Amino acid sequence: MIVAISIGAVNVPLGDVWGIVLHHVTGTGTAHPDPALDQIVWNFRTPRVVLAALAGAGLAVSGAVLQTVVTNPLADPIVLGISYGATLGAVLVITLGGGAALAGLGVSAAAFLGAVAAGALVFALGQRRGRLAPTRLVLAGVAVGYAFLSATSYVQLQATPSELRTVMFWMLGSVAGAQWGQLPTVTVVVIATVTLLTLFGRRLNVLLTGDESATALGVNVNRLRAVLLLLTALLTGTVIAVAGSIGFVGLMIPHLVRLTTGADQRRLLPLTALLGAVYLVLVDLLSRTLDRPNEIPLGILTALLGAPFFLWLLRRNKALD
Repeated sequence: MIVAISIGAVNVPLGDVWGIVLHHVTGTGTAHPDPALDQIVWNFRTPRVVLAALAGAGLAVSGAVLQTVVTNPLADPIVLGISYGATLGAVLVITLGGGAALAGLGVSAAAFLGAVAAGALVFALGQRRGRLAPTRLVLAGVAVGYAFLSATSYVQLQATPSELRTVMFWMLGSVAGAQWGQLPTVTVVVIATVTLLTLFGRRLNVLLTGDESATALGVNVNRLRAVLLLLTALLTGTVIAVAGSIGFVGLMIPHLVRLTTGADQRRLLPLTALLGAVYLVLVDLLSRTLDRPNEIPLGILTALLGAPFFLWLLRRNKALD
């Protein structure tokens, strides 16, 4: 993270970055003699890098949990349609100006509400006779996602060219506009939810053995799936609300961790959060340095890296045969 903060249109020595961050966080040391450099490091780059780390951790953990909940190794947060719900909420505010029709909501608030609405709808459709079925959840997520996506496409047709550019950049994901005021809520939700999901690690391990075995071991499978879905919907919706729709993080990172540490959820989830944070910080660094002074949306790079991984995983996983 310190390296990512130091690199940009103006490169800052690592020692200066560390000194500025330490001074603002702890109040120790002396202020940097160059106010412009202090402004660049603390007000522009640091919140951006912190948000990228939080978003990467949240999306990666969501993917790891969903792959267990729906018993599908190719699942990620998009499988619930949450990304598309958040996108519709944000696009409505951008194109309608957040007026009376949306009660004056900001983009982040509307995106979060859209994510929650999509998650609730999938949750309701994924039940049969009061029981959550993994296959029904996946199918409900795909159907709800496409319904929200079609609504988003229709709203885009009504947008002006300037609004459309904002919409497209937001849909592809970005942490370029990160501000300190956005971080407290995201930080609390990501840390609390990831910690809580990690505490479910033992029961997630039991869930991997199959519904019948888990029930025989005393786990209420239906209730456990409901709680896990609610937590992942909250986590994913919060991240998407501030960083936009970023794909493939929840698919790639959990599998990379499994390849090295195994499937024990008590180790998998914390390490997935850590690797997800590092991964998205590096992707964001690439997004602002590959085509200076322009920025490439995060979603383009994560798809460019994630699509080949997805195809490799598809060929490697014999269980899908």
